[in-house]
Amino acid sequence: MTPIHTPDALKVYLQPGELYVGEEPTKVVTVLGSCVSVTLFCKRLQIGAICHGVLPHCRKVKKCHELCRDSFKYVDCSLHYMIGRMRSSGCMDSELEVKLFGGADTLPSQKENTIGSMNVKMALEMIRQEHLRIIAADVGDSFGRKIIFLTHTGDVYLKRLKDAAALVQKPGVTFKTRGK
Repeated sequence: MTPIHTPDALKVYLQPGELYVGEEPTKVVTVLGSCVSVTLFCKRLQIGAICHGVLPHCRKVKKCHELCRDSFKYVDCSLHYMIGRMRSSGCMDSELEVKLFGGADTLPSQKENTIGSMNVKMALEMIRQEHLRIIAADVGDSFGRKIIFLTHTGDVYLKRLKDAAALVQKPGVTFKTRGK
């Protein structure tokens, strides 16, 4: 596993509803509650992609990322776009390393279908439809997660956040090294 401190890598804080595709070494940090992140990595090309999906699906047409300015907040649109970008970069499906994180039920609920569980189900369904295979996952439960994704190695560092207050800290306070 690559050391987490990679001085040559760009540093990006991924906000909810954003995604990032990195062809240059980049350390992408995000904090998840009920949201999910899917990472894609192609070792041969050293290209990685990550999303921070807020809601399970978009109710628009399949090419929602071309029509809607908020499309990357949806798990289905984000994955559709990321997989397409990886394929257009020359990555074959058999080379894609897929990892899935998040989908916590951070608030007590009696409902079976919470936003967190629906986000995970949508990610799993999209991955299955694309005939891809997940090599690592950490989903569900009642705690948030902070993840750090290295786009040039595919490595993911995960910290489980037992304290719900950690999910609402301002990124400027928590992640002071952004852009430096």
